[in-house]
Amino acid sequence: MSSHDPAQTEFSVDLTAQEMLRRAHVLEALGPDWDPGAALRGEEEAYDLLYSGLDEEQQRLYDELVAAGVLPRRGGGHAAA
Repeated sequence: MSSHDPAQTEFSVDLTAQEMLRRAHVLEALGPDWDPGAALRGEEEAYDLLYSGLDEEQQRLYDELVAAGVLPRRGGGHAAA
C-alpha cells in the first residue's frame, strides 16, 4: 500500500501579491498626511493616561501585572499620577 493518499492533494498558494495589494490599500486609506511617528506617540500618550490616577487597589494590580510580565513598566516605576 502506498503512503500517498489520492484523496489528499498537497498544494500551496503564494499570497505575496495579495499581501502587497492589501498593504497598498491600507496606505491609500490612511492618506498622505498619516504620520506613523505621531500615531505611535499618540498611542504612548493614551497608555500613559490609561495607567494614570490609579487608586491603591488598581495600582497593586498594575504592579502585579508588571511583575508577572503581562504589562510593561510605564513611567518611573509606578503608573503616572
